[in-house]
Amino acid sequence: MNAVTGFGRPEVFTPVSRVESYIAAHDFAHPTLVIEVDAVERQYRALSAGLGRAHIHYAVKANPHTAIIERLVALGSGFDAASRGEIELVLGQGASVEHVSFGNTIKKASDIRWAHNVGITLFAADAEEELDKLAENAPGARVYIRVIVDNPEADWPLSRKFGCASDKVMQLLGFAAAKGLVPHGLSFHVGSQTREARMWTNTLDQVAAIWHRAQAAGFDLQLLNIGGGFPAFYGEAIEAPTAYARSVMALIEARFPNVPQIMAEPGRGMVAEAGAIAAEVVLVSRKSDDDLHRWVYLDIGRFSGLAETEGEAIRYQFVTPRDGDDTGPCVLAGPSCDSADVMYEKRPIQLPLSLKAGDKIVIRNCGAYTTTYSSVGFNGFPPLDAVVI
Repeated sequence: MNAVTGFGRPEVFTPVSRVESYIAAHDFAHPTLVIEVDAVERQYRALSAGLGRAHIHYAVKANPHTAIIERLVALGSGFDAASRGEIELVLGQGASVEHVSFGNTIKKASDIRWAHNVGITLFAADAEEELDKLAENAPGARVYIRVIVDNPEADWPLSRKFGCASDKVMQLLGFAAAKGLVPHGLSFHVGSQTREARMWTNTLDQVAAIWHRAQAAGFDLQLLNIGGGFPAFYGEAIEAPTAYARSVMALIEARFPNVPQIMAEPGRGMVAEAGAIAAEVVLVSRKSDDDLHRWVYLDIGRFSGLAETEGEAIRYQFVTPRDGDDTGPCVLAGPSCDSADVMYEKRPIQLPLSLKAGDKIVIRNCGAYTTTYSSVGFNGFPPLDAVVI
């Protein structure tokens, strides 16, 4: 093993980050996410520079590692929490309650009551029954109504589970006010991996029309929550974070010139590029002698951290000790005894033809939605380990 690369073939693997250098220099018994917290800080500062007056509320679900939360607290970030557990986490790391929003539109009454009792005052909703729960368990709370938007240009549109249709927003704002809640604003999610700032245009037009109708109806809205959608690099070109955020804000200011408060909830765009996974090839095979595609099985799969390969929506980048050799298409799968544990089959990926069992493999830009999606031990495989450097 070469002391610099850890792969024994320094001519074909050159680490491009502190994370990859760390992976190259160490052995791992299990698949392990290595994340650089300084890289998270750099991304936070870059996004903040472009977002200007918009306040960041980091989407904790992307990666709740305490080292990340602690650093973001020190930087003045707010936090978008999806559960009581996430609220407890960020408050435990020093976050102020006024910088925490309960952004899940699906909450237990007991969790609403607990959050209200510890001082959380800002909640999301998209249905009458949720507003009923808020009125009973968090009287007087500020609420923002999540709106369903359509953005087919996002790599992963998020258009059905959360939010209400545009023609229902006025009804819910009025319902909230009648229940003694404060109709505070609107929120939306442009769609995960919205790779170019221009792709926000149609979505912002949709929300602006609703916003102006609400103002005309007498609702004194104070908050526009623009959600996430800030992209990470997975092989297709994206804009630099500051330029991207600045362009998005220009689109927003043109449509919402007088909105008092703007909130952004980057998750993937904050932490994905700060981490990589150290994994290993377990088996390379062909299903028949004339099969055009090899099957490459890794010691990590959809149930142990790579759940976002569902529908092949997120296409990770791979580095091997045999890069530079001839490549060929392969189906990539995980180690479990479950036929659904296949990451890429519809669009096979190119990997070196010389790849074999025992080879290390690095999966780039895995800082978001990997440890949090990893099972507790499906098929007896351990959860995804994490190391912070």
